[in-house]
Amino acid sequence: MRSQGYVTTLFGRKVNIPEVGAKAAGMRAFADRAAINAPIQGTAADVIRRAMIRMPGALAQAGLSTRMLLQVHDELVFEAPEAEADAAIAVIKQVMETASEPAVAFSVPLVVEARAAANWDDAH
Repeated sequence: MRSQGYVTTLFGRKVNIPEVGAKAAGMRAFADRAAINAPIQGTAADVIRRAMIRMPGALAQAGLSTRMLLQVHDELVFEAPEAEADAAIAVIKQVMETASEPAVAFSVPLVVEARAAANWDDAH
């Protein structure tokens, strides 16, 4: 990492850490912490991004009118007719749990929790 100035996610995306060569010890320490965190957090961002890209097609293929509204950190929020909530949850979970494939196969299963509620607060 120090010689390259970057780290990579499991998907190969580069995360630049320009502070690795800083003269100030505090800045170098920050860079070290960022270099440890970036591959983990960056890989999580890659997975959610892949799920978001695949989601509209998967919902349409399932014949659902459910719409993805927004992302909040590692969560996706959808709007669905009450009658298709269970079917939508099944599609959403499948897409999210397999989002890393085929590029990256995790040795531990990615488990997604999904709930239907009248609003985002009630879903928690």
